[in-house]
Amino acid sequence: MTQGQNIDGVLLQWGDRLFYPGSRIVHTRPQPKLSGLGAHQRAAAAIRARIEATVVRRAPQVMVKVTGGGRGMKAIAAHFRYISKNGRLDIEDDRGDISRGKSALHGLAEDWRYGGTFIEDIGDRREAYNVMLSMPRGTDPLAVQRAAREFAKAELADHKYVMVLHDHQANPHMHISVRAESRHGKRLNPRKADLHRWRETFAEKLRDQGIEAEATRQATRGRDRNYDTLWRLKARQDGRLRTTRPGTKATAASKGTRAQAVEAWMHVGKALALSGDSADRKLAGAIAAFIRDMPMNQAAVPQRAGPEPAPKRGPVDIDPQR
Repeated sequence: MTQGQNIDGVLLQWGDRLFYPGSRIVHTRPQPKLSGLGAHQRAAAAIRARIEATVVRRAPQVMVKVTGGGRGMKAIAAHFRYISKNGRLDIEDDRGDISRGKSALHGLAEDWRYGGTFIEDIGDRREAYNVMLSMPRGTDPLAVQRAAREFAKAELADHKYVMVLHDHQANPHMHISVRAESRHGKRLNPRKADLHRWRETFAEKLRDQGIEAEATRQATRGRDRNYDTLWRLKARQDGRLRTTRPGTKATAASKGTRAQAVEAWMHVGKALALSGDSADRKLAGAIAAFIRDMPMNQAAVPQRAGPEPAPKRGPVDIDPQR
């Protein structure tokens, strides 16, 4: 086994923990046979590309957030009116049809009401999910729109959905309202793992549009910010909520997740530092600087790259926020 293969093995094992958290426990990968070497090298190259985007170029992070959802047609229709500014903005459906105006909104609502299991005006179960896809200020709004369109085709296939571009605010973003029940009767129920996959898909579709974008977890970037949920923001604006959440995540689970991420970065950095490739060694230096710059408790960051005992594993913390 060559040194390059050994480095690639380290990248795949520890890079999985940083960038693909769906595999919560990553076992040591078996060494590839000659016939599978190409795929192994391609996977390691993909990890290198993500490392460079994260620690060197500091690529913008996508945001995918579920902001709520309607439990009846009344709430769903109200959201249609909200995202379309009461019909003044173009609203696009899952067939690619674009419409505008109050009558068009009424037609969409009736289509959803009868297009599957009948939706009452007010019900007990969630009949739609409201999703927002966002990028930082300065991103081309039309690129965000095209990427969101491709995202919806990939992740929301077989569901009715509508989408509206908002480009009049600081960050260009797309509002998507998706019917919970698919055309085959399967119900959507997004969880944390789904949200992380959605972020990955949206970032991929943005890159296809020539927009640099990443979808790494907060822990991977050494971040610990607590984001208020939409209901908290609205309740605080209305004066119905006076308590505030801590600005940072300070639970044992969140601290453990960040420590695990630092450990993974240290392993990756040490492997790259020992590489015979100057580009790898340069990337190792960027990783060291990235760790030093992490806005977290500096006392918890080891001073020299090297393997440290793995902390006891807690629940996976996949934060869909940026």
